[in-house]
Amino acid sequence: MKKSFFIAILLLSCSVSLFAQKTAKPSSSPKLVVGMMVDQMRWDYLYRYQHRFGANGFKRVLREGFSCENAFISYAQTVTAAGHASVYTGSVPALNGIMGNDWYDRSQKKMIYCVEDDGVKIVGGVGNKEPMSPKNLTVTTITDELELATNFRSKVIGVAIKDRGSILPAGHAADAAYWYEPGSGNFVSSTWYMKELTPWATAFNQKKIVDSMYALNWNLSFPWNTYVQSNINDPAYAKAPFPRKLDANIGKNYGAIASTPWGNTLTLEFSKAAVDAEKMGADSVTDFLAISLSSPDYIGHAFGPNSVEVEDNYIKLDQELASFFDYLDKKVGKGNYIFFLTADHGVAHVPAYMNENKLPAKSMKSNKKAEAETIKKFGLSRLIESQANNQFYLDKKYLDSLGADYTAVKHFFINELKKDDDVLTAFDNDDINAANLPAEYKEMFQKGYNQKLAGDVQVVYKSNYFFGAATGSTHGTMYPYDAHIPLLWMGWGVNQGKTNRKVYMSDIAGTLAAILKVQMPSGNVGTVIHEVVK
Repeated sequence: MKKSFFIAILLLSCSVSLFAQKTAKPSSSPKLVVGMMVDQMRWDYLYRYQHRFGANGFKRVLREGFSCENAFISYAQTVTAAGHASVYTGSVPALNGIMGNDWYDRSQKKMIYCVEDDGVKIVGGVGNKEPMSPKNLTVTTITDELELATNFRSKVIGVAIKDRGSILPAGHAADAAYWYEPGSGNFVSSTWYMKELTPWATAFNQKKIVDSMYALNWNLSFPWNTYVQSNINDPAYAKAPFPRKLDANIGKNYGAIASTPWGNTLTLEFSKAAVDAEKMGADSVTDFLAISLSSPDYIGHAFGPNSVEVEDNYIKLDQELASFFDYLDKKVGKGNYIFFLTADHGVAHVPAYMNENKLPAKSMKSNKKAEAETIKKFGLSRLIESQANNQFYLDKKYLDSLGADYTAVKHFFINELKKDDDVLTAFDNDDINAANLPAEYKEMFQKGYNQKLAGDVQVVYKSNYFFGAATGSTHGTMYPYDAHIPLLWMGWGVNQGKTNRKVYMSDIAGTLAAILKVQMPSGNVGTVIHEVVK
């Protein structure tokens, strides 16, 4: 009887214990947010290469998390800096001060790089690069707002090969932003964030693991003839077959790693070192790790989206993701972190490839006929002061000195631009509403127009028409191949499923603010993607 009683008690206690485990409430906030930007990832890559992916990388996020299948960039300048700024500010170039990778400053009469800052210094490198900071970003980021909400107890760290891919997501108040310096092979930072490089980052740099990656060269993940989703018949491969030899770069040419899949590996290894050393996700205060993978952009520009190189990069990235998720599961705990993945922009197909298949595209050459005709018409010696982001900055001071009618000159120039067969349209930035464009495209230019930074005249080229080499590709337009991006979510506070409703890059920060229960960034224009939030 006594024995039966103790057995019953034991069974009851076990069942209570099991019940307690099953019904344990989740923590009141996530331990860590991991934001991942994949530079130049088109949305269709998720499905184009899906037969190549394993179960625990991209497919895990699609299976366990939430996919916004119809996520778009809401402004026209689809470039790296603007994309990273928009994701983390929930804003657009019209408000956040980042209208491109570069723009022209009339007052200083020079081009401005998005994260340049002469008031700071590089730490941890050989000093052959310009100092960088988030000074030009004029609104707060979701990472800034997390710091404010926790009275700066959160750890916020940005990591990327590109400086702008690290600095803009990390924001103003981050503990650190680290980026890769090709000259030294080091991850570096600036005095905006720290007086000297952290000891753990110095230790990581001293290992020079980039050399061990060079030693592996670049071998394809599968046999050549199985890359049926890519242009394996491209004659360019006859001159540069796989495997790609990288070992000649050992001990030198540290920048070459960026144009290989090993650049992703290097970035993620440094990211893991940051989590370990800074004890991110180790307590009840939410931390934020902002990662940008720059290598897909370098590879995509060089070879185009239909290349074996791009396909193999995403096969290898899928494997890296699986390994990274396994690391986070063990280090932070499955379900204790939020992960989201998106891109800063997409990319166009290579014009030569399009033309071979009877599709409209063109690799354009510079055409200054409209400028020449305007100069001739008004008796000028010059017209254009500078140009950037397909915008022309007219030389206003020179026109004023001649007593020329600025408005008449501008409108004549616009009409001459429209005569170019490569041009879809051109318009006056002071009157975007008058542009001959559908409302949705007109709105993209309005959101991209920053009154302090923009030029006078915007030119819009035809779809798949761009300046560049015939064998490579680029981005930067309003068209879907540049503006349609992936947006995946997984983890704490995230629903499982998908939506085909159109959402925008600028909705990400507001959605994170809703999940984290913090204020949205100061320039936020996006809305919460309510389907994502539990």
